[in-house]
Amino acid sequence: MRIGITGHRGLTVEVEARVRRLLAGALMRADSVELTVVSCIADGPDAWIAEIALALDGRLEVVVPASEYRGGLPQWHHPVYDGLLARASAVHRTGLTASDEASHMAGSGLLVRHVDRLLAVWDGLPARAFGGTADVVAYARSRGVPVEVLWPQGARR
Repeated sequence: MRIGITGHRGLTVEVEARVRRLLAGALMRADSVELTVVSCIADGPDAWIAEIALALDGRLEVVVPASEYRGGLPQWHHPVYDGLLARASAVHRTGLTASDEASHMAGSGLLVRHVDRLLAVWDGLPARAFGGTADVVAYARSRGVPVEVLWPQGARR
């Protein structure tokens, strides 16, 4: 089973704890012998699910949306990003340079094309910018990739 992730960044500590539990539950329902998570490993759900998958002895494949992508992530996240990237069994690159909305959507499109199922940590609202979680969900659905929305009841971002 190849599972992809998309989700909101910048969640509160309380919502993070609840989302981590939802992600762990979703992965535990999958066959960990065949489990592969595909992620862009940004701060938030992308990195959390990667950590959970590796703890369950699953595989991690990383999508790098742009060669400047890491530089656009928060400085405090760089050690986590680097550690996860080093543990990836495969790395998929878009070939783009600038880390912008277009490359983020291109990376998400590449991710969706590599998975059997997409987990979406999504509040159900429209994307705040092109390439946001809602856009990735719509793209996955348009390609017939099943989407499982994970959002804690009553949570807000």
